[in-house]
Amino acid sequence: MNRLLLPLVAVQGLWVRSTFTLAEPVDDRVTGTIGDGAGAPLRVAVLGESTAAGSGVSSHDDGFAGALAGLLAARAGRPVTWTVAAQHGATARRVRHRLLPRLTGSYDVAVVLAGANDVLTRRSPADWGADLAAIVDGLTDRSAWVVVAGVPPFGLFPALPRALRRYLGERASAVDAVSRDVCAARPRVAWTTVASDGLPSMDFFSADRFHPSATGYHVWASAVVAAIPAT
Repeated sequence: MNRLLLPLVAVQGLWVRSTFTLAEPVDDRVTGTIGDGAGAPLRVAVLGESTAAGSGVSSHDDGFAGALAGLLAARAGRPVTWTVAAQHGATARRVRHRLLPRLTGSYDVAVVLAGANDVLTRRSPADWGADLAAIVDGLTDRSAWVVVAGVPPFGLFPALPRALRRYLGERASAVDAVSRDVCAARPRVAWTTVASDGLPSMDFFSADRFHPSATGYHVWASAVVAAIPAT
């Protein structure tokens, strides 16, 4: 981005912080089960920031964890038990040191939803990559398959001013490039993202215009499910 635009980006960032009221995390549940069918439940862990915590909807059932579990249950014909370790505003550093240790079980799939706060707080891609590598290595010790979801496409967020959107989009792309390298270097790990051919429709977003709605979480979970081998 042209450095001459950075003062405008700073002003737009202040405006967004003063006008956006971000949704709080949803209910206090950290685990649940969805689906019917024969066989032991598939075990799914969701780790990360406010999107992992379900901000933007009123229940985990409508958030990412519920959407992911429902889609996997329908595909496998088995129930799915989900576990969430997440915190609003968490960077990868906090995910690595504070949230990852909460996942003490053994899982079939673990999903990482993080990076947005690293972009917003201007952490370097190198710092992000070091933390992500440690997170992924920790998850592969306790999960058969790991999926890292790409950073939300800030460059396409219709509610953000154009210059700020471009700035955040460029930073998100740099973070995602590092994420792809980290995942490609490890077995049983995949990176994926939501298709971003154009501006998302407004029904993708919750009332805060920043976090996904139930529709948005379902779209996001569908992309993640496509990256998980069928069991």
